[in-house]
Amino acid sequence: MKQKFTVLFDLDGTLVDTAPDLMRAHNHVMKKFGYPTKSTEEIRSLVGQGAAAMLGRSIWGQAKKEFSKVDDEKVKKEMINEFIDYYGKNIIHESTLINGVKEFLIWCKNKDIQMAVCTNKTEHLAVDLLKKIKIYEFFEYVAGHNTFEYCKPDPRHLTTIIEILDGDISKSIMIGDSETDANSAKAAGIPVILLEDGYTEKNITEIYHNHLIKDFIGIEKIVSKYL
Repeated sequence: MKQKFTVLFDLDGTLVDTAPDLMRAHNHVMKKFGYPTKSTEEIRSLVGQGAAAMLGRSIWGQAKKEFSKVDDEKVKKEMINEFIDYYGKNIIHESTLINGVKEFLIWCKNKDIQMAVCTNKTEHLAVDLLKKIKIYEFFEYVAGHNTFEYCKPDPRHLTTIIEILDGDISKSIMIGDSETDANSAKAAGIPVILLEDGYTEKNITEIYHNHLIKDFIGIEKIVSKYL
């Protein structure tokens, strides 16, 4: 049987602009625990490695995981749980699909391309968001940061999904918006389509990519070259 082509998608900042709702949850936690709040634009540069990393990077203003600096493990866990709980209850107030996403997903289905989501969002939140924004049915698999024992930028986050789908790395492509997506795909040997205005503090010239897009309008032309 001929193996299907596989498209892997990041979620936050790639399929869905989730920054406004992430900001609400982030600021709720920060106010409760006595830390400064952030704007939506500031939040965009913090997303990508999960709730704990985002809160930690926000508190210390550094682009790496340093949430461990909170000495009290109980407080750290409370902050993360508070974020996940609040965000889970307010996941789709202002979040919207990136322009052209629905049309591209339909095109992929018509081409018999299998699709999966590979995100560092907690799995149940990712599934809930995809369902509420009405695109969940397009995906054969959804993997969050807690689905396996590893997550992006570990390339196994991507390659394990491809294996589960009985796909082929040489017949796969990753679509993402940050260095986390790009680095994991590069390490896995998978081409990367990068969105210009991603959830990252890096300039696009600093991020590995094979193709650069503003949104999903016309992306079919790029993917068609790999089919």
